[in-house]
Parts: sequence; C-alpha cells; structure tokens
Amino acid sequence: MSGRKIQLALIQMHVDAGNPDANFERLQGKLIEAVQGTQKPDLIMLPEMWNTGYALEQIHEIADPEGERTKALLSEFARSHAVQIIGGSIAEKRGDAVYNTSYTFNEQGELTSEYSKIHLFRLMDEEKYLGAGVNLGKFEVAGAEAGTMICYDIRFPELARKLALEGAEVLFVPAEWPNPRMHHWRTLLNARAIENQMFVIACNRCGTSGTTSFFGHSMIIDPWGEIIAEAGEEETILRAEIDLSLVQAVRSKIPVFEDRRPSVY
Repeated sequence: MSGRKIQLALIQMHVDAGNPDANFERLQGKLIEAVQGTQKPDLIMLPEMWNTGYALEQIHEIADPEGERTKALLSEFARSHAVQIIGGSIAEKRGDAVYNTSYTFNEQGELTSEYSKIHLFRLMDEEKYLGAGVNLGKFEVAGAEAGTMICYDIRFPELARKLALEGAEVLFVPAEWPNPRMHHWRTLLNARAIENQMFVIACNRCGTSGTTSFFGHSMIIDPWGEIIAEAGEEETILRAEIDLSLVQAVRSKIPVFEDRRPSVY
C-alpha cells in the first residue's frame, strides 16, 4: 500500500448453489490466484453468498453456523498474506435465523466489520428465508472510512448517502445480480459513485444456477463516475489501483455535501 493508493483484486467466480464444500474449495484456489499476480493486492474482495448461492429452501441446513468456517478461512488467509479481505457475503446461521452477512478482515487477520443485508429481495424470496440486518457496515481501508452494501441495497440511495455522510470514501458492493438487469446494475453503481463522490467497488458472481444466469461485470468506479475497470461475464480476477486522494479532490471541486438542504427535504 503506497500512501493512499490501493491495489485491488476482485474475485468474480461461479457459485454452486447448495454446495458449500465445492464453493470453499473453489474460493481457496481463487484466493491463491489473487495473491500470485504480478502485483500483489492490498485488498481482495469476494461476491455475495459465495458459500451457498441462493439455495434458499436448504439455507437453514447449509448456512455457516456463526460464520465460523468462513471466518477461519478468511482470517488465516488475510493474516498469512498480509492482505485485507472484504469477504463478499455468506449465508450465516445465527440462532434460529439465517442472515446474508459480510465480514471484513484487516491485514493482521482481525475481524473489523460484520454487516447483514438490510434490504431483502422479494423477487428471490429472500424475506421468506432470511433475517434482515439493522446495522450499517463500516470499517477502514488505508486509513479511509469505507462501507458495505449488498446487492439489492444499491437500489436504496438513502443507505449509500448515510454512509457517505458518516465519512465513507469507498463503498464495497458484493452481489449476485442476474440477467437481464445489467443496465440497472451499471447505472445504479455509477449513480451511487457520482452522487456521493466516492469509489464504488462492486464484485458480482458469474455462471448459472438453475434457470438463473449471472452476468459478472464486476466494476471499479471512481468518484467522478468513471469506470476504472470492468470484468466480462467469465470467472476472472479483476485488478486495478485506486488513489483515495481523488475523493477529497472531487468533493472540493463540486461541494454537494455543503450544498445539501436537508431542512427542505
């Protein structure tokens, strides 16, 4: 990590719905691939629900109890490779409920954030099987405030704005965003970046589960809304460097936060 510059590696991967063992094995291979590139990443990010996919009818049986298996893998990998990990999200069994939860680990392997998806997607029956989160996901990246939103959350600009108002300069978005809504995906991510003058780092899955196909197109977007890097539809490690100093440069040039008039709206 050089100053406020960060090397990113986003793992865009296929997920076998209902098969955690296969997904853990696949992810372990992808993590090793991510750190073996010509430029070692400072931060690795994973997609949404990578441990189970959307096998919701089995989710109470196959979810990770308290996230222990996930935490053990990601914590050890982060520590042994001195890399920060934004753990996408997993199906986490907590008590009698299952949550769509994201974990973040620092370079020492310490758990620095847990965020459970706040907005549950009715088109995929999430609300019938999953509990909704009630807390924001906030943590630090290279000394900067950052936040997490998961997939459907990006349709709710209030959440991104609240994170920005609380200091977030980077927004991480793990997702399982399917066809045919790629136009929505790209438009919403760009909008969240532009309106909040922040980096948006979005990692989507790819491949097919049942009759649903996922288009990938993981994206790294700067505070101007410029796309720094975008994946295609296949499994890949999307790599890019971002310079966090750009956030304050953009915010000082167009002072939207100073020009807000919340008393009117």
